[in-house]
Amino acid sequence: MATRKIPMRKDIVTGEMVPKQDLVRIVRTPEGEVQLDPTNRANGRGAYISLDVKVAKLAKKKRTFDRAFSVKLTDDFYDELIAYVDHQQARKELFGDGK
Repeated sequence: MATRKIPMRKDIVTGEMVPKQDLVRIVRTPEGEVQLDPTNRANGRGAYISLDVKVAKLAKKKRTFDRAFSVKLTDDFYDELIAYVDHQQARKELFGDGK
């Protein structure tokens, strides 16, 4: 059987290429809203960040998504992102990667 290609995406904070399943997508919708996209299917401009709390905290410190999407985001957005990444990281540790 042929091996399947693993889709890779670039983490916007660290600049590393990471398997897509280990990332979360942040999207700026056509209306200008910036939101988490856990389905990876929302319309709009997307950027990826690793499922690592340290990386999410670094994104807050550097205001990475403010620059990536040319908008001013509140700390609430970054706090929501950190909480989501923490939850997903803990879930992955508990249940594995679903294979």
